[in-house]
Amino acid sequence: MSDASWWRGAVIYQIYPRSFLDTNGDGVGDLPGIVERLDYVASLGVDAIWISPFFKSPMADFGYDIADYRDVDPLFGTLADFDRLLTKAHGLGLKVMIDQVLSHTSVEHAWFHESRESRDNAKADWYVWADARDDGSPPNNWLSLFGGSAWQWEPRRGQYYLHNFLAAQPDLNFHNPQVRGAILDSVRFWLDRGVDGVRLDAINFCFHDRQLRDNPPKPKDKRVGRGFSPDNPYAFQYHYYNNTQPENLAFLGELRALMDGYTDVAALGEISSEDSLATMAEYTQPHRLHMGYSFELLTEDFSATYIRDTVQRLEAKMTQGWPCWAISNHDVERVLSRWGKGRPAGALANLLTAMVCSLRGSVCVYQGEELGLTEAELSYESLRDPYGIAFWPQFKGRDGCRTPMPWDEGEHAGFSRGTPWLPVPEQHRALAVIRQESDPHSTLHGFRAFMHWRRSHPALRWGDIRFIETAEPVLAFTRSFQGKTVLAVFNLADAPVELELPQAAESVEMLGHGLARGELQNRQMHLPAYGVWFASLPSSRVRHGAEDMAQMAVESR
Repeated sequence: MSDASWWRGAVIYQIYPRSFLDTNGDGVGDLPGIVERLDYVASLGVDAIWISPFFKSPMADFGYDIADYRDVDPLFGTLADFDRLLTKAHGLGLKVMIDQVLSHTSVEHAWFHESRESRDNAKADWYVWADARDDGSPPNNWLSLFGGSAWQWEPRRGQYYLHNFLAAQPDLNFHNPQVRGAILDSVRFWLDRGVDGVRLDAINFCFHDRQLRDNPPKPKDKRVGRGFSPDNPYAFQYHYYNNTQPENLAFLGELRALMDGYTDVAALGEISSEDSLATMAEYTQPHRLHMGYSFELLTEDFSATYIRDTVQRLEAKMTQGWPCWAISNHDVERVLSRWGKGRPAGALANLLTAMVCSLRGSVCVYQGEELGLTEAELSYESLRDPYGIAFWPQFKGRDGCRTPMPWDEGEHAGFSRGTPWLPVPEQHRALAVIRQESDPHSTLHGFRAFMHWRRSHPALRWGDIRFIETAEPVLAFTRSFQGKTVLAVFNLADAPVELELPQAAESVEMLGHGLARGELQNRQMHLPAYGVWFASLPSSRVRHGAEDMAQMAVESR
């Protein structure tokens, strides 16, 4: 499948620029820092990078509040620095995706400055404005994800404006065709510059209900967190009207038409809705997004059953689209802490990487996963995230996953000559890149080994997926592509397990993945703690043995 689009089955390494590498000593990472470390990223065996926002911004939400879609914030560098980054990445064989935050801007954007001045200026209808109720209260009951009402009073117009996130992030009015045109022009600017794709932040938030109907209340037993805590008032409503509106589908078609004018570029949508899996399937239909991902594996839920059921539910709905999976990013607790349950280990980090990279779809890997970084414990005084500050102490925000990358064992772990914007945890210093490079058994070397091994197995990149019913803690499935089938079995526990594999003698173990391997004797397999079994299956075994494989019995020892 050498002619396949680059993004199918790709592993995309997410870089949070504020925390990657600071080259000018101001304590904040920058674009030249990314350029300096691109050789390291390429050595990991990933296919692409996704760079979180580096655009001009007052940084109320650390770049997700954009004041100019077409310029680099001086904190991160210049457009020339970005062009240099793009050239070097392409020279190393890395594709480059950038964040695009389309649903809202910063209050400092020139569009908003003009829109808020009056009700009859050229951009008066570019944002979502509404009159107060007779008692002066907001137009409806919509809530902000970051706490409180989703409406902010603006005295210049004598109206409220909508903000699904911070009050400093006013929502654009996508019902206005001029807004859609301006947004598409901004995307075109970066495609013309040579980027290979865009990651679309909160893409299902572009449109709102024109009638501004109240969201209905959600029963307490239905409140779950997907990118937010269940005790956040945002979880107390069904969000039927402030996002995921049917008009968004036509806009996705307009966006896709724009992207289809460029060679082999991709749009990856971040989706968080009342039924994110159904929305992923809907948004990745033909002539819409190339890929979609949700928060369904970014939760605290961790078991073979949960992972299997989540992927199977998506597979049942997504009959034509292409999924993308992530188990960590800049918005959630690091996976080794979240799923490690107080038992973080490099072996678990490598197992989780292998597991998510073996599912059908593409994968986003967050910086530091290759090192086995855990969530940083920060004091209230150290917090910078307005989300965490507002919800402290029940929710500590997103700073714990955003601390600087540890490069060496020097001051500030080699991240900066100055004082970092967030402190470097002492336990991360012991996991620094320079230390792991010198240890052949490190998490970093394990990550590299698996990524390079995966590249040589088309079934793991492009194949379909079929799950095998197994008891906890084993997750098992097959990936099949062009007559080749791979059996993948994962022990998600920190204790060994025994299981029976019918007709396993017909399989051929696949070596070189670098993970703890199981041992097979006849049909009995022993999987060590966080162990795996990768094997190729003969075609006859795949055709006739699936029912037997589904009876696989597992018991913990």
